[in-house]
Amino acid sequence: MRIVVLMKEVPDTWGDRTLNLETGLLDRAGSELVLDEITERALEVALTYRDSQKDAEVVLLAVGPATVPASLRKGLAMGADRAVHVQDDALLGADMTLTAEVLAAAVRQIGFDLVIAGNISTDGGGGVLPSMLAELLGVAGVTSLSSVEITETGVAGRRTLESGACDVSAALPAVISITEALPDARFSNFKGIMAAKKKPFETLALSDLGLALDESASRSIVLAVAERPARTAGIKIDDDGDAGQQIAEFLSQNRLIKGRSE
Repeated sequence: MRIVVLMKEVPDTWGDRTLNLETGLLDRAGSELVLDEITERALEVALTYRDSQKDAEVVLLAVGPATVPASLRKGLAMGADRAVHVQDDALLGADMTLTAEVLAAAVRQIGFDLVIAGNISTDGGGGVLPSMLAELLGVAGVTSLSSVEITETGVAGRRTLESGACDVSAALPAVISITEALPDARFSNFKGIMAAKKKPFETLALSDLGLALDESASRSIVLAVAERPARTAGIKIDDDGDAGQQIAEFLSQNRLIKGRSE
């Protein structure tokens, strides 16, 4: 079985993150770049299965700039078998639609039985790319799983909803996404770090995938961008016997509750 794990390099969530006010893009040079934690958990799901199925192959796949290989090496040190990095200047500022198309082309070229992704990234937060990828690949998409069971012929798990939970399954090939309910990623040891240096690492351009895009192909267009206004002081209410009424009026005026006339 070949399992492709989607990895993403993101600015560290513990650092400050800002937008470039000229381009509207996230300033990725403004803080340390790391693998998104949810994608590390996705890798852990794949590695856990491979621990019991030695003939399984785990392939890392990422789309991004020239900094990405350093992050992918961490995934290789954790135990992945090889990595594929799609890098092309035409992808700067690519939206989720374009990113999904590029990932789909790369996954087809790699070949797959199962694709595992995180349910939502910490930098963009769209949360729809796994479903888009499944649609483009023409396979089942099983998303937001809080538990995963992989067999030679299918994948199953539990999806937790606001109103409860449901058990879902799909035959392979398939695309799944997992939530933070899955275990943390394992730590890489010295042996894994040294082995990672010798593992296959392939870098692909769009032309290698049979795709041709111009520099304006990001699809989404940023019309305006501005810094978030500084926080202002809140409203202080002194209780002279009518504090409850003042709070109710404030909530009503800000449409946080319905007033009597609504």
